[in-house]
Amino acid sequence: MVVSPVRLNHAVLFVADLDRSTAFYTTVFGMQLISREPDISAAFLRLPRSGNHHDLGLFEIAGAIPRPPRSVGLYHLAWQLDTVEELVEFRRILLDAGALRGESSHGATKSVYGVDPDGNQFEVMWMLPRREWGRYEDTAVVERLDLTTELRDWPDTRTAGELTHPTKEHRP
Repeated sequence: MVVSPVRLNHAVLFVADLDRSTAFYTTVFGMQLISREPDISAAFLRLPRSGNHHDLGLFEIAGAIPRPPRSVGLYHLAWQLDTVEELVEFRRILLDAGALRGESSHGATKSVYGVDPDGNQFEVMWMLPRREWGRYEDTAVVERLDLTTELRDWPDTRTAGELTHPTKEHRP
């Protein structure tokens, strides 16, 4: 029997300052603090639309030293949004927080990139409807992101629940 996970359920990060990191993720991502565990210097957070107990765990490491960029380890986490309009708004939130580090189109996905106070990188992305992947079905391109065009081509198109819920038909 082949067993395969359904999806990534949550991520856990080591952080230098638990209060600072908790404030970042509750402010920038709108996460809710579910539990603070002083005995283990940890906090557990949940995204407002999540069905998970927690989506992110933060564990404070006293005297933590940030790892150098481009060293072996986790590169980034990717958080999916439901609409391209949400991606535009999240880009603004990252700009306001001084956390935006880049943006790109990967064909089937449209992404903005940020960094948290400890230098942990993350991607916030929106995915085209699966039936529209076309030539991107089996490629992983990195192209310039044009949010104005994406907004024009994909108004009110919801895709985060596409596997279990039908989405609005695309009409470019």
